[in-house]
Amino acid sequence: MKRVLLICCLLTAFATAGYSQTSNPATADPAAKARLLQKDLKLTDYQTGYITAVYQESAEKFDKIKKEENGNTNKMIVAVRPLRTATIKKIESILTAAEVTQFDKLVQENKGGTSNGWSDGWTSTDESK
Repeated sequence: MKRVLLICCLLTAFATAGYSQTSNPATADPAAKARLLQKDLKLTDYQTGYITAVYQESAEKFDKIKKEENGNTNKMIVAVRPLRTATIKKIESILTAAEVTQFDKLVQENKGGTSNGWSDGWTSTDESK
């Protein structure tokens, strides 16, 4: 009986750990991330295409930073900060004033650590990681 309970606990622990390790696949793809933003902000197709390109460029730059810093999180945080700021500014440059207000709310909501990818822009596009 104890063995069965132990096995159940271990299975639950592994399932929880595995689930917490997976990233949101929608935010890993720049086009999917832009489509989610289009849905939330009711963007035009033109705006969505531009934002897709911005996210793609940011993802490529993030991959470069990740390689240069050898995955060192502390160094990456410092190196990514200007990329994040530039990504946000590029996105806001194509939005209307009302859309900028909504976008800023999404960015502020994500500062708590849970990210939907609206402003991170540097989610790795390398599927092998």
